[in-house]
Amino acid sequence: MDIGIVSKGIYLPQDYITGEEIGKLAGIPKDIVEGKMGIRKKTIPGEHDHTCQMGIYAAMEAIKRASIDPKEIDLVIYIGEEHKEYPLWTAGIKLQEEIGANHAWAFDVALRCGTTIMALKVAKSLMLADPSIQTVLLAGGYRNGDFIDYNNARTRFMNNLGAGGGALLLKKGVKRNIVLESSIVTDGSFSEDVIVTAGGTKNPITVETLEQGLYRLDVPDPEGMKRRLEQRSMNNFLKVIREALYKSGYSEKDIDYLAILHMKRSAHQYVLKQLGLSEEQTIYLEDYGHIGQIDQILSLELADQKGMLKDGNIVVLVSAGIGYAWGATVVRWGNT
Repeated sequence: MDIGIVSKGIYLPQDYITGEEIGKLAGIPKDIVEGKMGIRKKTIPGEHDHTCQMGIYAAMEAIKRASIDPKEIDLVIYIGEEHKEYPLWTAGIKLQEEIGANHAWAFDVALRCGTTIMALKVAKSLMLADPSIQTVLLAGGYRNGDFIDYNNARTRFMNNLGAGGGALLLKKGVKRNIVLESSIVTDGSFSEDVIVTAGGTKNPITVETLEQGLYRLDVPDPEGMKRRLEQRSMNNFLKVIREALYKSGYSEKDIDYLAILHMKRSAHQYVLKQLGLSEEQTIYLEDYGHIGQIDQILSLELADQKGMLKDGNIVVLVSAGIGYAWGATVVRWGNT
């Protein structure tokens, strides 16, 4: 039984910060921010751009495009971040209520910037296993840029974190934009390399931790992480892409479009070179930054707008998230 993507939705805040402005805040030359880090500008949240709310905006757009009644949705999977309107809160249930999916049930999933890939795999598995689940909405928002201190050189590689929301609407039995197979790799040896050091049970929020800025993202051992992660990360990027393609009956030679997260320019170009792809087979998100797990949906949306996706194209969605996790999902695009 085929599972197809019947629509997608994107919400982007109107506000943004330029690479030049980031450079001034971080004490980095503009040409390094724009050239090496690949940030010409990135989205930042406005006053009302809360995490789940941005997912709601994107979900409403996906529902509108699909011309369906929200009551047709059987399941809502929240793919946004844990940093949201309230702690200890299931955002998927709020999202379900706001869009009018009164006949659905909802839950949240999390794999940092790998969440969308993981959720596609989970959604497809549930749809194939449960006859009552015919239509599934994946939606959520992201604004982890709130945790970045531009003066902290240890987290400089995350200066690209932006804000936005994304949604995908999946339906069973459609012959369009068919979700094929996925591959996911996690490596727990990096699980405490990128953390918010205060706010959990180990180190609760206090006046002192707030004054010290410990509520922001940090890297306790930047040199050690870089040494251990650098080549392993690229290898795992390629591994999940190739495995997902193999499981789907294809190879890297069949890739027509790569929906890849934003990363530094040299890493982006390395992945393309290793896969034998050209710059015309992807979109580098230098005008948006890294909107976490929303990047793959944004890349699809931009490619669609530019007419880069054709019937029968093999599209690979690829992600990486701190923890570390790498994932890829293959989609056979268009009517098949």
